[in-house]
Amino acid sequence: MTKRRPDGDGMVRKRETNKWEGRIVAGHKDDGTPIFKYVYATTQKEVMLKLHQLIEIYRDVELTEDSSMTMKTWLYKWLEVYKSGTIRESTMKSYRHMVDFYILPYIGKKKILEVTPFELQRLYTRLKKSGRVNKATKKGEELSDTMVRSIHFLLHQAMEDAKNARMIPFNPTEKLTIPKSNYKPKTILDDSQLKAFLEEIKKETRWYVFFYTEITTGLRRGEICGLKWTDFDAETGALNIVRTLHAKSGNIIEGDTKTEQGKRKIMLPESTAELLRMRKATATSQWIFPNFLKPEEPVNPSSAYTELKKILKNAGLPAIRFHDLRHTFATHALTGGVDPKTLSGILGHTNASFTLDTYTHVTGDMQEKAAEIVGDFIGDICGGGI
Repeated sequence: MTKRRPDGDGMVRKRETNKWEGRIVAGHKDDGTPIFKYVYATTQKEVMLKLHQLIEIYRDVELTEDSSMTMKTWLYKWLEVYKSGTIRESTMKSYRHMVDFYILPYIGKKKILEVTPFELQRLYTRLKKSGRVNKATKKGEELSDTMVRSIHFLLHQAMEDAKNARMIPFNPTEKLTIPKSNYKPKTILDDSQLKAFLEEIKKETRWYVFFYTEITTGLRRGEICGLKWTDFDAETGALNIVRTLHAKSGNIIEGDTKTEQGKRKIMLPESTAELLRMRKATATSQWIFPNFLKPEEPVNPSSAYTELKKILKNAGLPAIRFHDLRHTFATHALTGGVDPKTLSGILGHTNASFTLDTYTHVTGDMQEKAAEIVGDFIGDICGGGI
């Protein structure tokens, strides 16, 4: 296809209504018919200014016929073509919920090319104030900051893919103001609680190695349940994390790790490696932690969570989530001196900054320790004086 116009080119004319019209070719339909974008003004000078702004917006952009698609059509197509098969069933379910209940009722009929940043900002404000419908009163109530952020990130992905598909000239979700993260403080087991936990799991013969491995690695529940003996190097004590288990339509499905960074190789503490070596010597299943009743299958992640609740109750400990064992591992690792970059790799985080952002409550304590250390070695250098 030939270039639609020289840079800066456009057409200006005076209409019969005495208004001025500016026009550029912003793309072409499948049959080659031009796609025009227009601006209007009462004076030639004003329309020229608008036209130049329009040219800048659509510079090096070649829109396609799909630009006339509505948000409803695009979001359904995006879920089916771009996301289906790339995300978990539970994630797809939450995406569809956000699209159907929080996005389409407000901007579903808008053409994707017509959605503006201001319109999306107004949508977020409206959702925040009254986006959740009370089933009893049928009235709108405040939607959580977390949900508004999730809606924004979904729209950002969808509009970015639309931009890459040449349906829109820019992503209107860029630089919008969204609620700040308000994650609840991480729940962890402190030193005394962790000691009690370790003492309690020793009483659970079948589950001891499972939970000892978890508390010394911080693996996600689906990751530890999905471990196979082929992932464990008994000689070096290395463990490869290459898969995860998740529920789908009532069945346990083997899948990829949560992120690409989730595929990782970690070195086990010697105590953990030795426990796995002993376990491997008598293993009859390909799974490191098999289903007790059906060894050919892996342990059910739900069963692991149920067992954790039992252990915590017996030990008189808080009823934390399974994921809080991961937080416990990470917290104690950081306070024990493991650097964030190394810990990020062990946890399978995307980068060290995410690890630090997630565990800011820990780094505050670490800063106090760092100040003490700096004070000590400065004192040594200065001979104890200031």
